[in-house]
Amino acid sequence: MNLLRRCSAEAIGSAMLLAVIVGSGIMAERLAPGQSALALLANTLATGAGLAALILSFSAISGAHFNPVVTLSAALRNALPWGEVPAYFVAQIAGAMIGVVIAHVMFELPWFSASQHVRAGMAQGFSEFVATFGLLVVIIGCARAKQSTLAFAVGAYISAAYWFTASTAFANPAVTLARAASDTFSGIRPADAPLFIAAQLLGAVTATYYFRWLQKAELKQ
Repeated sequence: MNLLRRCSAEAIGSAMLLAVIVGSGIMAERLAPGQSALALLANTLATGAGLAALILSFSAISGAHFNPVVTLSAALRNALPWGEVPAYFVAQIAGAMIGVVIAHVMFELPWFSASQHVRAGMAQGFSEFVATFGLLVVIIGCARAKQSTLAFAVGAYISAAYWFTASTAFANPAVTLARAASDTFSGIRPADAPLFIAAQLLGAVTATYYFRWLQKAELKQ
């Protein structure tokens, strides 16, 4: 399939993913005001289910990356030509921003609003490294083992990572940038976004090269 169609799938998938993340966060906060654990649980269930459904819908078209670090890892593994990486990045980030607008319009909020949700500190950054490392381990491992399990494995992992990481597992630079433009339950203060993105990139590259090392060990056997 040509690049334009694949990038369209990446953009629409990313937009729907952010609509799910931000929209469910807004709904959860409105229905359970002051009950952070319940709101996070609702946000988690919606995100995990939505992500699995979107991966199933678009994986045969674009690979359903919806995430610049997944695209970067694919290029490092020679699963995607480097010349197509910038187009994927643009589609994912633009789609994520559109998804924020969709969620905000549905809930009668301004299209964009800088988040005031503080997510600062090295513990948060380390959490993003762990979350993204784990995400890429799941993606690469399932792709190597049985592709049909990938969507469910990723949805399940992200649902778990919402709860076992201090950062609630953004694990995605496009999601991070978009959530910085949403002053809602799922937002992140723009000043905190660079640390998250740096940690996500490091986690993805580490996981990719870890699996390359594992693959070399298999070939030697």
